[in-house]
Amino acid sequence: MTQAKIGIIGGSGLYKMEALQNIEEVEVNTPFGSPSDRIIVGMLEGMQVAFLARHGRTHHLLPTELPYRANIYALKSLGVEYIISASAVGSLKEEVKPLDMVVPDQFIDRTRSRISSFFGKGIVAHITFGDPICSQLAKVLTDAISALNLPDVTLHSSGTYVCMEGPAFSTKAESNLYRSWGGTIIGMTNLPEAKLAREAEIAYATLALATDYDCWHPEHDSVTVEMVVGNLQRNAVNAQKVIQETVKRLSQNLPDSEAHSALKFAILTPLDKVPAERIKELDLLLKKYL
Repeated sequence: MTQAKIGIIGGSGLYKMEALQNIEEVEVNTPFGSPSDRIIVGMLEGMQVAFLARHGRTHHLLPTELPYRANIYALKSLGVEYIISASAVGSLKEEVKPLDMVVPDQFIDRTRSRISSFFGKGIVAHITFGDPICSQLAKVLTDAISALNLPDVTLHSSGTYVCMEGPAFSTKAESNLYRSWGGTIIGMTNLPEAKLAREAEIAYATLALATDYDCWHPEHDSVTVEMVVGNLQRNAVNAQKVIQETVKRLSQNLPDSEAHSALKFAILTPLDKVPAERIKELDLLLKKYL
């Protein structure tokens, strides 16, 4: 099967990478079902890259419906060691304006019905997750954004991403609560991905693209659907430039990441006591520890 060290997950508005060359569509089956769409593998800046549209290319999957485990497992099966996850978000802070980019370093979990672990059913593992983003990969990403100097875009190199259930957006009371907690941006998808990527020993960083202010903002009601769609489209163009520049930098130097050994001390169940079917399902994650 085609291999790629870098994976890109495209969020709302980002359904393909225009700059990918020599592309091949790969259908991957996993023990956790099929991923959101076929994975597109191609060359970008001299590196093999695997691209996955998070919601499918026709945006037919709700955040709650996403096959998170299948998505991360499928990328892992293609050899992916680094994931750049692009995500449309709302802003919880005045200084994070629409079209700005945030590379968050923390998450708050407000989801209720997501499966965000590969483990259970006979095998227990507890990853450390105090720092949920790979700082080395995030540094490459922020350096790439800074170097591009994109018009109308301010970079925020840290922040807290509130991950809500959806699909409805926040009430004003919730939005103000998240602001009081120190939230910077709000989205619906990246925390389950980050947890699963860590369990899969993949370095993970989020490229968050602000489309509008969340409903706390006094001018929020004047935001139109047309404005949001326009910002989504502009963000998608900017995201492709950032991802291309990030891959270019990664092609020159792939950083070490603590994520690549995240399971070393995390698995508590003796592997010879784990049911055989679970060992088989998780072979991709466990084989270096068997």
